[in-house]
Amino acid sequence: MWPAEFHTRPALFVLSLGNLKRAYYAVNLSRERIIFSLEANSPMISRAIRTIYCKSLITLAIAMLSVTFLWAGQWTALGPDGGDVRSLGFDPQNPDRIYLGTGTGTLFLSSDGGHNWSRLAHLGGDDNVLDHIAIDPQNPKHIYVSAWNVVNQQAGDVYRSHDGGNNWEALPGVHGKSVRALAIAPYDSKVLVVGALDGVFRSKNGGNDWERISPVSLAELKNVESIAVDPKKPDVVYAGTWHLAWKTDDGGANWHRINKGMIDDSDVFSVIVDSTNPAVVYASACSGIYRSETAGDLFRKLQGIPFSARRTRVLKQDPKDPATVYAGTTEGLWKTIDGGKTWKHATNSEVVVNDVLVDPRNSNRVLLATDRGGILASDDGAQTFAASNHGYTHRYVSSILADQNDPNNILVGVVNDREFGGVFSTRNGGQNWQQKSAGLGGRDVFALQQVSNGGLIAGTNKGIFLLDRNASQWRPSNTIVILKPALNATKGKKGAKKAPASVAVRSTLDARVSDIEITPKRWRAATSSGLFTSSDQGKTWTGGPVMGKTDFVAVESKGELVVAATRTNVLYSSNNGATWQQAPLSSYITAIHGVTLTPEGEILVASREGAFRSSDSGASWEHVVNGIPDKNISSIAYDLSKKRLLATSIASGVIFESKDGGRSWHRGPDSGYPLRRVSVVRGRFVGATPFDGLIVQPENEAASASAGLGGSSE
Repeated sequence: MWPAEFHTRPALFVLSLGNLKRAYYAVNLSRERIIFSLEANSPMISRAIRTIYCKSLITLAIAMLSVTFLWAGQWTALGPDGGDVRSLGFDPQNPDRIYLGTGTGTLFLSSDGGHNWSRLAHLGGDDNVLDHIAIDPQNPKHIYVSAWNVVNQQAGDVYRSHDGGNNWEALPGVHGKSVRALAIAPYDSKVLVVGALDGVFRSKNGGNDWERISPVSLAELKNVESIAVDPKKPDVVYAGTWHLAWKTDDGGANWHRINKGMIDDSDVFSVIVDSTNPAVVYASACSGIYRSETAGDLFRKLQGIPFSARRTRVLKQDPKDPATVYAGTTEGLWKTIDGGKTWKHATNSEVVVNDVLVDPRNSNRVLLATDRGGILASDDGAQTFAASNHGYTHRYVSSILADQNDPNNILVGVVNDREFGGVFSTRNGGQNWQQKSAGLGGRDVFALQQVSNGGLIAGTNKGIFLLDRNASQWRPSNTIVILKPALNATKGKKGAKKAPASVAVRSTLDARVSDIEITPKRWRAATSSGLFTSSDQGKTWTGGPVMGKTDFVAVESKGELVVAATRTNVLYSSNNGATWQQAPLSSYITAIHGVTLTPEGEILVASREGAFRSSDSGASWEHVVNGIPDKNISSIAYDLSKKRLLATSIASGVIFESKDGGRSWHRGPDSGYPLRRVSVVRGRFVGATPFDGLIVQPENEAASASAGLGGSSE
């Protein structure tokens, strides 16, 4: 038995719009999300999220959108803990109660000051970036969350809860607006001000009604990224835009730019007003951090933060010490204790800080919302930080591997986590995870397999790596050897030494490796540079483009039959790769996710356009729609233990099963999460998700799995 943690950690799912079981999926019928850690050159795009392709086909109803929550006693998120965090907010009356917003619409809650987390809500679709969280200081059951949509960046919402997060509604007055900033007025908690791409809006009754307080005719006062309200003068509002900062002294009747002292054309990401002296205003921009002692009339650029770290997403003031200010940048956290005269780097430069929370009771307790690293917590005033992510799982799991030699060990590959990602393993059902990424150099892991001697092989975004059994560090396995005709090849005379007819040309595989197949005779790798084969356990590789195609995403073999897929084509060989043919699949296929071979020789293809099947070694194909969705199939795998095919969809939590070679399918258990792939581990389904880490089937679920997920052999 796996420990109780394996099946008791709770998760929350959403019921909305006429009791649909999960609006979470209804608004995302077509998706494949791959996240890259790249620096954005515009605040229009979240640094934490890059969407390769996604499509929303259902528009949410507006005022009737009421989100209700049920404990899902079914499937459980196991980890690995961590991932991207977008925003933080705490209950002013109970600072141990902290809310966490993600870039995929999910809200988490901690009731113990950020030590442990649980899933609380899903707001809108998983394209929603939850950028700001505000809690009413007079009634902390009133919570507001602003969101904007990463796909349609002109869209978004403000969500409100009246009961501490159990139920939510999208506020009609600002529905559909791409809301990038949110503030509760310090003088009156019923007054809310939001900044959106089309201006500044205010509510005087807790979000029931809204009015635009920025003139429609003022074209420059748009693309609002930050908002601050004067703590003593109710009509004074600051708005930072993608082009400098603005201020109104009369509740929006008149606005003026406050750019004196600022470098022109500065994106203003954050504005804060000193709670004890409102004449002191800080603003962070792409050109640096500025301070004004004249309520914005004149700014002075602060020195001490290097140019490379000047993309400051957030500024936060210590509630107990106004001279202490934190700057969260794309190159770590910076801290000043003298009002900006000097700054100290409080983290390493690899940390990307999206938000900062300072405990109002204890200034030594500081939490950081980061890309990749999840929550980093300090109890010594930001001198040291440690991860604090127990229960918070926001990982893109690409691959699952059950250790052949240790039945308690599960390994996963993770994408988009650089130094915080790579490969993780757990021996106690997800209660604890160990990172096994030394030597990978922060690479993404797209494929993970185990070799016969117990070692591991990983396909990454830059090459292939091996982890020998009992080793602590991965080593590269990227030597390509290609035999080419020798230029000086000659027929030697009798008794003379003959010049070689060919020479071995060596190079290094530095491509993205999406799939690896391990068989007793040879290893195969599907890469962005072509298809490669090794007959010496990865010491050397041969191969390259096949039929002029390079961007391979999948490969599998059975005997002499080899099938390989690019993103849009399937190639097959009946003679172990000596010659190839292109499968006559429909030309409208735009995204192939994987290929599978059954012991009987059927070929199955999982693609955005659905599942396709061939029973004649690739010569002809059918689009399979009998009992399985006709689109968005993320994986098809063969389970040797029960001689069945298992399919998953990125748009559904259902596992589909076929026992007739893929001709017909029936619905299996519903995980409640979008699935990239599924494995069977110790008799239970274990799924890989795009942003919820690894999930596991409950032990007592009626539709049980069987132990062991089979693969091809040669």
